[in-house]
Amino acid sequence: MRSESNPPVDRHPSGLAPVVERNIQALLARRRDEEQQRKTQDRVADSITGFTGSMHFVYLHLLIFGFWIVVNLGWLPIKPFDPSFVTLAMVASVEAIFLSTFVLISQNRMAALADKRADLDLQISLLTEHEVTRLVTLVAAMAERMGIDEAHDPELAELAQDVAPEKVLDEMEIHERVFEAQKTESAA
Repeated sequence: MRSESNPPVDRHPSGLAPVVERNIQALLARRRDEEQQRKTQDRVADSITGFTGSMHFVYLHLLIFGFWIVVNLGWLPIKPFDPSFVTLAMVASVEAIFLSTFVLISQNRMAALADKRADLDLQISLLTEHEVTRLVTLVAAMAERMGIDEAHDPELAELAQDVAPEKVLDEMEIHERVFEAQKTESAA
């Protein structure tokens, strides 16, 4: 049974709250926009990387290299064209150079997207921390005014302080340096 102070939450036909549905739609729209703004060279690199990361690519190589090897071993009535397999090694090496470059291009683009998402996560986390700090301050003031004993809990004063992200990062870096120094000392 619902009370008057807790009205039912409107839900989308999918069963999700409207704000969740709105966020999903906004993220999908953003992803579509980013996809449309990609440069042609990024699309080509992603297509090549996508194909080379598939089983079709493996099968194609099994077929081509298998045929090349069988012919050049003299197992077929076709004149060998690379009996020492030097050309095969060169082709495979050049192909590896280009494929690794395409993979790196795609990974760099994906890393840039991951950095954007991490920045968004950080901004949302900082905003949430700020909002929660304000709520703790407000609730503590209300509890004190109402004479609730928990209003004098020393942790509340600590929780009501804003966290400076740059100080947290500085402290993390200090701890990392100390850890690395201890690791180096114990290895020596």
